[in-house]
Amino acid sequence: MKRIDKAYINGQFTELHGKQIFDLINPSNHEKIGEVILGDEIDTRNAIAAAKKAFKTFSKTNVVERIEILKNLKKAVEKREKELIDTMILEYGGTRQFCTIAYQNMVGAFDHMIETLQHFEFERKVGSALVEMTSLGVVGIITPWNSSNSFICNKFATAVAAGCTVVVKPSEMSALQTQLIIECFHEAALPEGVFNVVNGLGNVVGNEIVNHPDIAKISFTGSTQTGKMIAKGAVDSMKRVTLELGGKSPNIILDDADFEKAIPQAVFGAYMNSGQACIAPTRLLVPQSRLEEVNQLAKEAALQVVVGDPANENTNVGPMVSEKQYERVQHYIQVGLDENAELLVGGMGKPEGLENGNFVKATVFTNVRNDMRIAQKEIFGPVLSIISYQNDEDAIAIANDTLYGLAAYVTSSDENRALKVASRIEAGRVCINGFKHDPLAPFGGFKQSGIGREFGAFGLEEYLEPKSILV
Repeated sequence: MKRIDKAYINGQFTELHGKQIFDLINPSNHEKIGEVILGDEIDTRNAIAAAKKAFKTFSKTNVVERIEILKNLKKAVEKREKELIDTMILEYGGTRQFCTIAYQNMVGAFDHMIETLQHFEFERKVGSALVEMTSLGVVGIITPWNSSNSFICNKFATAVAAGCTVVVKPSEMSALQTQLIIECFHEAALPEGVFNVVNGLGNVVGNEIVNHPDIAKISFTGSTQTGKMIAKGAVDSMKRVTLELGGKSPNIILDDADFEKAIPQAVFGAYMNSGQACIAPTRLLVPQSRLEEVNQLAKEAALQVVVGDPANENTNVGPMVSEKQYERVQHYIQVGLDENAELLVGGMGKPEGLENGNFVKATVFTNVRNDMRIAQKEIFGPVLSIISYQNDEDAIAIANDTLYGLAAYVTSSDENRALKVASRIEAGRVCINGFKHDPLAPFGGFKQSGIGREFGAFGLEEYLEPKSILV
C-alpha cells in the first residue's frame, strides 16, 4: 500500500500543512490500495506563490526553449509507460484497452503542441496595429478522475507552449496516477515553480484556486454543475475560463447506413471508457421503420460486451470508479424502468461473479422518448438509450433537444448527406462514420457543455491575451 504525503511545489516534494487522509480504493474489489494526505488552503497558496514567481521568467522564454521543455516532458513520460497504464487500471478501473489509449494521448499531447508551436504566430500585423499574443499568467488546472493524466498532460503542454505556469488540483481519487506523472515531470528538470500540484478536495483546494487573485485562468474538465460554480467564482477577479463539461451525445444512424456494422459500433461506442466518458454517444437515434431490426442487432452486440477485470486485454467495460458512481448508475437504470422504457438487455444489479467490485451490467433501453430522464441526464455509465425518429428533420430536432452540446455522431453511406446533417447539429465536435479524434482540431462544447476550446492553435490561444500596439 502506498502513502502519498507531499505536495509538489517549486520543483520539490514538499511537506503538507493539510492533515486530512483520503483512502484510495481499488474499484474492482474494494480493497484499500493507498492513502493520500490532502492539502489545504495554505498549501494551495504556497503553490500559487511559487507559480507566480516562476511566471516572471518563464513567460519570457522563446519558442525554441518551450519546444525543448515539451520534448523533455515527452521523453520522461515515455520511460514510465507500463507503470502509467497499470496504475490507471488499478486505481481507476479503466480497461487495459482504454488506459493504453489514454497513455498514447499523454505522449501525443506534447507532440501535437510542439507541432502547433512551430506554426503559431505570437506576433501579428492587424490593420495598423502590431498584435502580441502574451502569456496570461498562472493557470489553475482542475482535472477529473476519468482520464486524469491525459488531462494533466494536455493542459500542461498547452500552458508550457503559452509561457504560463500552473497549479494543478487533480481528483483526489487519482492520487497514485498523479504521483507518477509528477515524478515524470520532476525527472524532466522543469524550471522551478512552473509545475505545481496539490492533492485536495474541490471545496478546499479548488475553491482557493478559483478565488485567489493571482490565478489568471482556470482550465477545468468535469461536471456542468461544478463548472457553473467555477464560472461564478472566477468572475469576481475576471479570471479567464476554459470549461469542458458534460455531454449527452446523440448518435444518428441514417436510413442508408449499413446497420449490421453501424449498430454494434454504436453499442460498443456508448460504452467507451466503461461509459464514463463525456463524449460517449449514449443516445442512439434510429429510423422508426427499422426499430425492430435495430433492437435485435443492439441486443446481440450488448451481449458480446465483456464486463470484468479491467486488466484483461479483452475487457470492454470495467468497474465504475467508486461506489458512489455505481449507485448513481443504478439509480438511473431504475429511473428508466420507472419511466417505462423497454429494457432490452442488462438492468439492475451486478453481473454474476463480479459482486465484489463496482461493476454495472451493460445496459440498453429501447422505445425511449427524448424527454425521459435517461435521455436527458448524463448517467456516466454503460447505459444506452435507443430513440426512434421519423425522418432526417426529426432526427436533427431530437439530437439538438438537450442542454448539452459536446459531441455528436452521424452514420450514412452518403458522406454529403451526413455532412449536411452534421452541419445542423449543435455540438462542438461531430464525427461522421465512426469515432475520430484530431488533437489539432478544437474541442469543446456548445450550450451547457462548456466554454472555450482545447487542443491545437485554438486551445493555445485560450492561454494567451492579445495586446494591440499602435504607433
